[in-house]
Amino acid sequence: MQSTTRVHWLASIDSTNDEALRRARNGEAGPLWIAAHEQTKGRGRHGRAWLSPQGNLAASLLLVDACPVALAPQLGFVAGLAILRAVQGLGPAGRAVRIKWPNDLVVDGAKLSGLLLEGTQLAGGHFACVIGFGINIVACPPDLPYAAISLADLGLASDAQDLLAHLSESMDYWLALWARGDGFATIRAAWQEQAAGRDQTIRLVSGGRDLLGIFRGIDAAGQLVLETKSGPETIAAGDVFLVGDAGRQEKGE
Repeated sequence: MQSTTRVHWLASIDSTNDEALRRARNGEAGPLWIAAHEQTKGRGRHGRAWLSPQGNLAASLLLVDACPVALAPQLGFVAGLAILRAVQGLGPAGRAVRIKWPNDLVVDGAKLSGLLLEGTQLAGGHFACVIGFGINIVACPPDLPYAAISLADLGLASDAQDLLAHLSESMDYWLALWARGDGFATIRAAWQEQAAGRDQTIRLVSGGRDLLGIFRGIDAAGQLVLETKSGPETIAAGDVFLVGDAGRQEKGE
């Protein structure tokens, strides 16, 4: 079924997330997609720059009062599953596409897409949540500090508008299963089935700590569960490095 969520395409914008937040503050109730053929100030997590070459997808979904504020971080897992389903809908990739905690798509450790989840309190007690999606369709930005890959590298043909149509339909599907947080157990189970590095050794950098351990999945709050030599730890935020068979580490963000 085709998604009925509205889409507004722009030729160029500073950031699709910023534009979605501006519209929310000006009374836009959503749900609404803001997509751009060019971003001049795109960003990823922790304020890192996110480059969007022409032909790649840069889009943000604005949701207002989608759930209680405390549950909003769960939307990152919903969105990660939605990207994966949209990519899988393009056809067989030939190589496994997985979700790296918290919500990047990776192929053999190389980053295919990223997400940025942001929120703001609005007048009247309303809460706006914006999910920013960046997907490498035709190319990867040059000189990245981590391995990256594109859909074109995987032999998957698409354009930004077609992929956004798949993504919007996929978001509808997973948002319905999530049910404003009541269905997070279903989301968690589905996410863990597709998790990169599950039950394997990973390196995690969080809050100045550098940890090595076995990734055991996520808990009921979405925190990463790491089995270390000193016992299990739960991590709310950080950067995951997948450790390859030869000891090669891929930084994902």
